[in-house]
Amino acid sequence: MRLPRTIATICARGGSKGLPGKNIRDFAGKPLIVHSIEQAQACPEIDAVYVSTDDEAIAAVVRAAGATVPYVRPAELASDSAPKVPVIEHLVRFLERQGQAVVRVVDLQPTSPLRDAADISAALRSHPDADLVVGVKDAADNPYFNLVERGEDGWVHLSKGQGSTRRQEAPAVYALNGSIYVWQRAALAHAAIHGLWSVHIAPFVMPRWKSVDIDDLEDFEHALWLYRRHAGSTP
Repeated sequence: MRLPRTIATICARGGSKGLPGKNIRDFAGKPLIVHSIEQAQACPEIDAVYVSTDDEAIAAVVRAAGATVPYVRPAELASDSAPKVPVIEHLVRFLERQGQAVVRVVDLQPTSPLRDAADISAALRSHPDADLVVGVKDAADNPYFNLVERGEDGWVHLSKGQGSTRRQEAPAVYALNGSIYVWQRAALAHAAIHGLWSVHIAPFVMPRWKSVDIDDLEDFEHALWLYRRHAGSTP
C-alpha cells in the first residue's frame, strides 16, 4: 500500500450536446481540459491527476498533458443522465484496487477554466473538518428578497422568509459553481450511495468571474473574454 495521497479527478465525457467537442476545443491556446489539468499539476497539495472519460480523443489530449487516464469509462457511467459522484467513486475505487491509498479527492470541472492553482490550494485549506468543500459564488437572486414560487392558492409568494426591503438585509445565499469539490474519502463513498447532500458541506466562495461554467458557445465566448480581461492574455 502506498502513502496516503490527495488526488485530483476530472470527469470529461465526449458526448457534449450544447457545444460538441468542448472539452478539447481550443481555449486561449490549449485544449479546454488542459487548463484544469495544469492547474491541478501546479497545486502542491495534489499528488496525481486522473481523468475519467469515455472518449479516446479526450484521452489522447489528457495523456499528452501529463495526466493519467486509467481506463475507458463504462457506458453506464457515460450517459447524459449518469450522476457525477458515482463516476468519481468508480475511479477512486479502481485506483484503490491498484494499491493507491486515497485520503482526499479534488474534483475539478473541465468546463471551469478560470480558476487557478491558488484557488484549489485555498479550497483544500479552507474547511479541514468538512466532509466536502464546494466552490460557490454569490447568487444573483435571493429567495429571501426576489425569488418567488407559486403557492397552492395559485398566487406567487416569496420563496423564503417574510421579505426584506433591501437586498443587503437578506441572508447571504450562494450558487454552486461546479468548479471545485474537495472530498474526504469516506464522505465520497457515502455520497455515492446516499447523495451529495447527505454529508457535511462547507462553501468556498469564489469571484463570479472565476465561476463561469462553459456549456454552450455563448458561455465559451464569454469565458474567453473574461480570460483575456483578467489574465491579460491574448490567445
